[in-house]
Amino acid sequence: MGVSVDLHQVYKYPFEQVVASFLRKYPNPMDKNVLSVKITEEKRDESTGVIYRKRIAICQNVVPEILRKVSILKVPNIQLEEESWLNPRERNMAIRSHCLTWTQYASMKEESVFRESMENPNWTEFIQRGRISITGAGFLNCILETFASTFLRQGAQKGIRIMEVLLKEQCGAPVAE
Repeated sequence: MGVSVDLHQVYKYPFEQVVASFLRKYPNPMDKNVLSVKITEEKRDESTGVIYRKRIAICQNVVPEILRKVSILKVPNIQLEEESWLNPRERNMAIRSHCLTWTQYASMKEESVFRESMENPNWTEFIQRGRISITGAGFLNCILETFASTFLRQGAQKGIRIMEVLLKEQCGAPVAE
């Protein structure tokens, strides 16, 4: 089965400022669930200028306590892997992330893009699609997917709010039309 969450947001800030804020977004006191983020690989393709990064995030397990009675869900932390391809020349960044925890029972994948807005070159468009699919948990599959869907939606909205706050703190007021 599986559930998907789609998101579209326009930040009224230039691409370079939005990407810089995104890369510094976590850890952050506005989201205490993200405990750490570590760059595990970074390289630049000299011919294209594209910067590739791989990061690992350690997050608190946010599965409700009642569901953690199931042994596979009794872990304190969850690991996420994020890969990004930043193309400064074309002013876009593609991001793919997935969960490294519970891979035998669940698949959590996100694909995102930051790119210069078609409306205004001083704005940045953000598009994200997240998908979670749970298998191997029997009758709990549906319950866990419902929780995951709600958590994904709330997390995406929280991520946007955090970005807006960081952009305002670091860059000042948004760029007007």
